[in-house]
Amino acid sequence: MARMFRVLGFFTLTIGLMAFAGDMVEMALLFFLQTAFFVIMGYMKFTEKTYILLFWGYMIVTFTGFSYWTIFEMGLPL
Repeated sequence: MARMFRVLGFFTLTIGLMAFAGDMVEMALLFFLQTAFFVIMGYMKFTEKTYILLFWGYMIVTFTGFSYWTIFEMGLPL
């Protein structure tokens, strides 16, 4: 499971670099922060249960933030 966090770090780094190349600096910084989180957590040697709980917590925070942004900040398309 620790390797999967490092794999998630690799993919978020890739997405961050593509966003940076596309002049989406805010998105790139967000993904670079996620990369740092995943890589650091990948080397912490937690138990499998801890990694699963960390991932569930990450998903809850991410989906809550994404839902808030799409509903309240983006507004309805007119």
